[in-house]
Amino acid sequence: MSGYKELAIYQKSYDTSLRIHRLTVTFPKHETYELGSQMRRAAISIPLNIAEGYGRKIHQNDFKSFLINALGSCNEVQVLLEMVKDLGYIDQEYNELKEIYDHLSRQISKFIQAMK
Repeated sequence: MSGYKELAIYQKSYDTSLRIHRLTVTFPKHETYELGSQMRRAAISIPLNIAEGYGRKIHQNDFKSFLINALGSCNEVQVLLEMVKDLGYIDQEYNELKEIYDHLSRQISKFIQAMK
């Protein structure tokens, strides 16, 4: 591994985005292009922003902007998780995924702070 793939925040966000993808395909059919699609896009946006930002790390402010975008997508996933839980689409997965995204948000925030 090299580059962005070595970052713990990338690895965790990538692995969890795969998990979100697998989860959302189990949602009711009418949610395939609604909440399911939105969750998948938000989840995959996190590792994509980390990877793209890393590619621009020569400009620290650019990298930081991409990390801030990743953090925003992380928050978006958290809201969507709560929404699909409240709609009854997930139950047991909610607590674990919420904890993962809470931790990932803190990790990304710390990474941004460390860049100052």
